[in-house]
Amino acid sequence: MTEQVLAAVRTGPGKMELREFPMPDIPEDAALLKMEVAGICGTDVKLFKTPPNNAPTIMGHENIGYIAKAGREFTRRKGFKEGDLVFVEHYVMCGKCQWCHQGQYRHCENTDWRNNPDGIRYGYTSAERAPHLWGGFAQYVYLPWNAVVHRVPKGVTPELAGLVTPMANGVEWSLFDAGVGYNSTVLIQGPGQQGLSQTVVCKQAGASLIIVTGTSKDAARLEVAKTLGADYVIDVQKEDPLQRIMEITGGKGVDISLDCTAGAGTIPILLGVEALKRKAGTILVQGEMKEFPNFPLEKVTTKAITIKSARGHSYLACELALEQIASNRFPLEKITTHRFGLKDADLAIKSVGGQGVPDVIHASLMPWM
Repeated sequence: MTEQVLAAVRTGPGKMELREFPMPDIPEDAALLKMEVAGICGTDVKLFKTPPNNAPTIMGHENIGYIAKAGREFTRRKGFKEGDLVFVEHYVMCGKCQWCHQGQYRHCENTDWRNNPDGIRYGYTSAERAPHLWGGFAQYVYLPWNAVVHRVPKGVTPELAGLVTPMANGVEWSLFDAGVGYNSTVLIQGPGQQGLSQTVVCKQAGASLIIVTGTSKDAARLEVAKTLGADYVIDVQKEDPLQRIMEITGGKGVDISLDCTAGAGTIPILLGVEALKRKAGTILVQGEMKEFPNFPLEKVTTKAITIKSARGHSYLACELALEQIASNRFPLEKITTHRFGLKDADLAIKSVGGQGVPDVIHASLMPWM
């Protein structure tokens, strides 16, 4: 009998079922990852509710595990051997295009699931595509030669390592894209795992003022934000956020606004535009609204605002995120709040979206639990 791999498969909008897949053969230039933790974020909530296609898919794109089997050529090329604890990025690059040669493989067509039907990305690629194991909601994940793999530092648990993706986004968005640095004043909208990661990174970078906003249901998350370095938190349902921001900053506004909300529409962008300082502030946006009626272009122009879009993370951002986690400078265990097994994958996703278990920030799906 061929050994089977158990996985949670999304079969339609809001539908998940357990299925078995054959254990794949591992060629010399590939490897097999024994999954320990698949982190669940807001993107999973969106993809579970509204899948990008009808294909059965093993979700899970924040993947931590041990190398269970490694081909000789895989070890020679990448330096990883059996038993190593690693983080696998969700991008599967081609290694040949301009973007890959620049180290910006997140833009590579080979991993562009939106525009390339043959693109490969962990958590997005159809389970019908051999060898099937393209997502972390499974006991094992297949690693081809072009998987992007990072070593998890000694002393970091798989559960804490599960924070690498949001933390790497924090590095990429706030430091590399928005230019947060020493003495920066920052508004972070949304205290989920992404907003909390941005809080840590901005504090580490030397920001002199960090304001985090949320809603009344985010009360517990706003408390965590304070323990991670936020100077002020604002419940936007109890206070006028713009008035409070101007009060805090003495009417000056902030240097940088980071939108880490989910499903809040145009509101965070409009608030960011108003809350930025008089001239030359930066706003980072990550929403995917198809339209923005009455966009305040005149105000953006006259205030000389720079708009940046948040698009994933780079190799360096992941390495810095791993170093940040390993430093133990912040109580990051306050973000990794809940564990779930494969049979509860749907509950885990709904809980991250605020519909299941209360007060979940970052959920760890543990396939062997």
